[in-house]
Amino acid sequence: MRLYGIPVCGMQLWSIEFPDVRFSVYTRRQMKCAGFPRLFHSSITFCLLSVVGIAVAAAQKAPRTNINLLIYVIDVEGGQSTLIVSPSGGSLLIDTGWPGNNGRDAERIQEAMKDAGIGKIDKVLITHFHTDHVGGVPELVKRVKVGEFIDHGVNREDSEITRKDYAAYVAAIGNTPRHTLQAGDPIDIPGLNTIVLTADGEDVNSVPGIKPQPNLYCDSEAKWQLDQSENPRSVGILIRFGLFSFLDLGDLTKPKEVALVCPNNPIGGVSVYLVDHHGLDQSNTKALLDAIHPRAAFMDNGAHKGGSPEAWQTVNEVVGSQNLYMLHTAEGSDAAHNSPAANIANPRGDGDGHYFTIVADGDGSFTVTNSRTGQTKHYDYK
Repeated sequence: MRLYGIPVCGMQLWSIEFPDVRFSVYTRRQMKCAGFPRLFHSSITFCLLSVVGIAVAAAQKAPRTNINLLIYVIDVEGGQSTLIVSPSGGSLLIDTGWPGNNGRDAERIQEAMKDAGIGKIDKVLITHFHTDHVGGVPELVKRVKVGEFIDHGVNREDSEITRKDYAAYVAAIGNTPRHTLQAGDPIDIPGLNTIVLTADGEDVNSVPGIKPQPNLYCDSEAKWQLDQSENPRSVGILIRFGLFSFLDLGDLTKPKEVALVCPNNPIGGVSVYLVDHHGLDQSNTKALLDAIHPRAAFMDNGAHKGGSPEAWQTVNEVVGSQNLYMLHTAEGSDAAHNSPAANIANPRGDGDGHYFTIVADGDGSFTVTNSRTGQTKHYDYK
């Protein structure tokens, strides 16, 4: 339901709009100005108000139906956890944050679930097997029913901590179904068009429905050295809901970003970009940012992790600081490389778990709400 006023004869005509019908309430002066006979003034006003009252009561009793895509950028203190809920209620959780901390990150995921009105998670996508992404799984499965886990396969990093985290992940999910993703695979979430762009070091060269375009920044991009960690193995996905799109590439590093969008960009422009790798300077190339040219970007940094000046500047040059949202003030950076306070969920130190909510419409419009302030910004469709 939406209540708004429009000017009629120099006064406000109040209209109440429901999904399929709109009611307008005239004053006697407006009726006279609009040409209604005086005899009908009282009866018309009474009838309109009665119908509005009945409609409001019916709307309050009817179950609420969500017609939007919901995205929660959850604060897990420099890790990643992003909850996607489709209009039909289908859910995808991308990564689970850290282990320990008395179940802090699982609790924050549950808070987002409660806000979204869901009691289980259909799919949990683990982008890669680093602690700040996969470490929260054991605690999560104690609290939340999960339908399926999806990931890029096996751990590829030769390090003790990553082997330990991978083993803990496998043990925690037990008999829950698990599926290995490859570049080009779809992810079945009713109401959404979701495709895997990168997985286990491979990437797509085309996306159904998008014509690849030459990327003019490729020739000037530096030749970055590929690291041997799990980061370049990250599962990256593109979610499309009508004309709205959301890009999350996990912790993909610069060589793999360039490989994805050069020499041609198969992704096109996107509405919202989850800044790669918490805003660290090992990621976020100009070739990528210029290619996707997001309208808004979200940096899941911590107070003392991510949010590097170089990465912030690269993203800022494309979206502008008013459209660059940060989960924390980057305390190791400076004021010139932090977003305005209104765009930061947790301004100082380890936060209270404040997060961002994105509510997207199929026409490409969306709103962003900072849970700390309650402030909402609307992005119209283009």
